[in-house]
Amino acid sequence: MSFYTLIKVMAAQLLMPLPFCTGLLFFGLLLRLRWRRAGGSVVVIAVLLLVLLSWAPVADRLLGPVEARHPALHDWPPEESVAAVMVLGGGYQPHQPWVVTGQLSEASANRLLEGLRLWHRRPDALLLVSGADRRAGVEPMARAFGRIAMDIGVPDTHLRMLDFATDTGEEARAAARVLGEGTQLLLVTSASHMPRAMVHFRNAGLRPIAAPTHYLARRDDTDRLSYWIPSARHLEKSERAIYEWLGMLATRWER
Repeated sequence: MSFYTLIKVMAAQLLMPLPFCTGLLFFGLLLRLRWRRAGGSVVVIAVLLLVLLSWAPVADRLLGPVEARHPALHDWPPEESVAAVMVLGGGYQPHQPWVVTGQLSEASANRLLEGLRLWHRRPDALLLVSGADRRAGVEPMARAFGRIAMDIGVPDTHLRMLDFATDTGEEARAAARVLGEGTQLLLVTSASHMPRAMVHFRNAGLRPIAAPTHYLARRDDTDRLSYWIPSARHLEKSERAIYEWLGMLATRWER
């Protein structure tokens, strides 16, 4: 792992809402030992910030605009010369004694399902699946995607497993090597991840058409009590929004 990648991974973890607010809370408690009023204010800010980020009205307003950046793709685009459908990797737990579909995270399962739905509209196209782990000896999730795809009828002649790409930039460059620069493809990933993925794929010289899936924001009706009570589920939405903002910022140094 390169030094830049290490810094990027650490920043992405430490700047997430829960560790950031927890760190701010402990800082406030330490500050109270010498400056009681200032420390108390920091503690209050940390608690309020965590509560607000766990509250659906705030979380949905943070994540909703990110997910809405690219419209849903309901059908194969008409009059477009699309050579491939590409499904980006997500979470995967190959060491668990579960069936392969259970080893996929919710995001990964949604992405693969949408990719297969689109590919079956035009089965003469290539299906590219990607994803690898930075840890040695861990099976790349691209292979799990590939096994599932072949189990439901995708021929291996139309399947490419990019099982070495560990982040979105690498996935984009790998796709460009397989397809060639200037190729048009349907790009399938989570709606929140799509804006950043589109930047990487355009920078790689490809012409991606967004096919977002796995929406998290605005799934709760406002007339339900659960919408107004802070919860870990809503905190996840805020975390996803902040993660993607940081990711978009990082793309400026990854061209």
